[in-house]
Amino acid sequence: MQTVHHDKLVRDLIPEVIRAACKTPVCRTIPPADMLSALDAKLSEEVHEYQESHCVEEMADILEVLHGIAFHMQIPWDDIENERRSKRAERGGFEKGICLIEVRSD
Repeated sequence: MQTVHHDKLVRDLIPEVIRAACKTPVCRTIPPADMLSALDAKLSEEVHEYQESHCVEEMADILEVLHGIAFHMQIPWDDIENERRSKRAERGGFEKGICLIEVRSD
């Protein structure tokens, strides 16, 4: 029997996906007090995967982890989206590729 060790947060349906592949998942439930730390680690993992591939799938994974963080922090997604829109209206987005080199005071 081959065993692959992961010990990481996975999506809620992954155990069923593993069972459907005729394999046996061994899982535990992360305590609520440890969820933000697990989500932070998952976010780092997904960002790293995105930086290697620059693919839409990894972008979607990052967004899903952010949704999970918001859920566990009890922050409505609409609040986050409203904050994003507000900052965009005040400071813009990231489309123009502006790199700030320095700020000079006279």
